[in-house]
Amino acid sequence: MAPPPRIHSPIPPRAGIGLRPRHYREMLATLPDTGWLEVHSENYFGAGGQPIHFLERLRVHYPLSLHGVGLSLGSADPLSTEHLAKLRALIDRFEPAMISEHLCWCSVGGRYLNDLLPLPYTEEALDHVAGRIRQAQDALGRRILVENVSSYLEYAHATIPEWEFLAETARRSGCGILLDVNNIYVNAVNHGFDPLRYINAVPGDAVEEIHLAGFDGEGPILIDTHGTPVADAVWDLYRAAVGRWGPRPTLIEWDSDIPPLPVLLGEARKADEILGERHAVAA
Repeated sequence: MAPPPRIHSPIPPRAGIGLRPRHYREMLATLPDTGWLEVHSENYFGAGGQPIHFLERLRVHYPLSLHGVGLSLGSADPLSTEHLAKLRALIDRFEPAMISEHLCWCSVGGRYLNDLLPLPYTEEALDHVAGRIRQAQDALGRRILVENVSSYLEYAHATIPEWEFLAETARRSGCGILLDVNNIYVNAVNHGFDPLRYINAVPGDAVEEIHLAGFDGEGPILIDTHGTPVADAVWDLYRAAVGRWGPRPTLIEWDSDIPPLPVLLGEARKADEILGERHAVAA
């Protein structure tokens, strides 16, 4: 059976949800009112199967964003030409409105780690990762967004605040920013800085997408789990970010202990309410 025709819609300044296999059939059967969908790119590198089947059909109804977790932009290993080729093929097939990756490293010596590890915030690392982002964008034929990651340690030889490193990475590479507000809050608590300082330092014209997620606060540090509702403190920080920059496409991420679809959509509605408040103020 031929796939349905694709749409070529920009992503609106609304809340969207991450599409997960648990929700494939319910999403297609009910077509709930949500602004857009985001998927992890690597889950759709196969030539066919259920992931491709459902994404082709849902792509007809919702704008799409591809969010990668394995390109390892900050690694000292060469960028994987195989990974880039698969991602380029996926982009050509689905023509997403946005493409994003993480400002991190996750591979060394050809071995991949199951984590998104922070970079040392130094001038050397800044030059290195900006050059690799330019290389990736050239290979993909598209501008990408890079996302700030959560972290549980800091490098003793770091010389640049995280927020300045992120902003300068975007400026030097020409990429956009996917700002994860939950990760800002997690890092602020773990490393002892003011999260509003981070928000105020990031150039709003570079922020093209926002992520919201939940964390585990039971231990001595906060752990970014993507497995709980968005915390009240993160909603407050999100409201401050939207108040500073105006509405931005906002994704609810929920990757572990995935709830029923109505719960996920309920979180998206909370974000839409905040976006609506800001739009009303601007009007």
